[in-house]
Amino acid sequence: MKINLIKVHGSDNQFFLLDQRQLARPLTDPEIKNFTKKITDRQTGLWHGADGVLVVDNPTHKGPVGRMRVINADGSEASMCGNGIRTVARYLGEATQQAEFTIETMYADLLVKKAKPLATDIATYQAEISPISFATKNLGLHWQDQTEVRHQKMPELSNQLTFTAIAVPNPHLISYLNHETLVGPELGRIAGYLNNGTNPIFPDGVNVSFVEELGFNHLFVRTYERGVGYTNACGTGMSAASIVYVLEQGGHFETELTVQNPGGMVKTIVHQNTDPKRNSKYWVSLIGNATFMGTATVDFAEIMTHAFDLTTVKFAETGEQERYQAFVRNLNK
Repeated sequence: MKINLIKVHGSDNQFFLLDQRQLARPLTDPEIKNFTKKITDRQTGLWHGADGVLVVDNPTHKGPVGRMRVINADGSEASMCGNGIRTVARYLGEATQQAEFTIETMYADLLVKKAKPLATDIATYQAEISPISFATKNLGLHWQDQTEVRHQKMPELSNQLTFTAIAVPNPHLISYLNHETLVGPELGRIAGYLNNGTNPIFPDGVNVSFVEELGFNHLFVRTYERGVGYTNACGTGMSAASIVYVLEQGGHFETELTVQNPGGMVKTIVHQNTDPKRNSKYWVSLIGNATFMGTATVDFAEIMTHAFDLTTVKFAETGEQERYQAFVRNLNK
């Protein structure tokens, strides 16, 4: 069975996009997990690997244009991906010639739309990030019988830092801090403890983001992502950091924030819920690039039986990555 793949990224958070609707038969969940682990490996995988696979499928109910599943590099499944959904929005939008529609995700149908480009020749899309919750029961968080953790010290993790736990809907632990701590070893130490092995606080792991305020309405977010490790960017992490900024750090609702990350930059807007149909008090507009790096066709059976070296597969590059890298260089001037 031949499989067509597009390598995509949002803020250099890289994925392979797999449209199951084009296959002779859909892959089973074990096949998707094993396929993802093979092609995303950064050393032996396809085109230098990736952070995961975005699986596009038919929606399970009326309304959405398509359904997105997010499979992390280790084979685990994430409930959402803010950077990934922008690329799926572009893929489905171009296929259907629609500028605004909804995509089904694990917990909600999310509104996406084409947005004003961040820069010339940078395809840009806006995605709704929701539902949002601070309830520990929605985070898989077990700590001192608390129902929420908001701007609190957790001595088991650090005696100096304060943390806010928030589901967007992926579970995130957010800490605002200074530049030295941001670039130091603390993120790896804390996130490694919470994700690599057993721990009593987040038994199922958690995304951890350190945030530095560069200026008013201007943030820098560095994330260690559950199931992946350090990433160039995490869309739900940047959304979570934006909510915490508005609620705890002096930011404002309905105000555009600039959020930089190791892979580039996005814009966010934090909203209060005024729609009774929404199931959370807050939601976020996440605006950023949706870059298509290149395409390739691979043989599923050969990959699963190690019949050839994935590093030799040829990709038809689009040239979009060079334009995106020029955009990032201009950010850092």
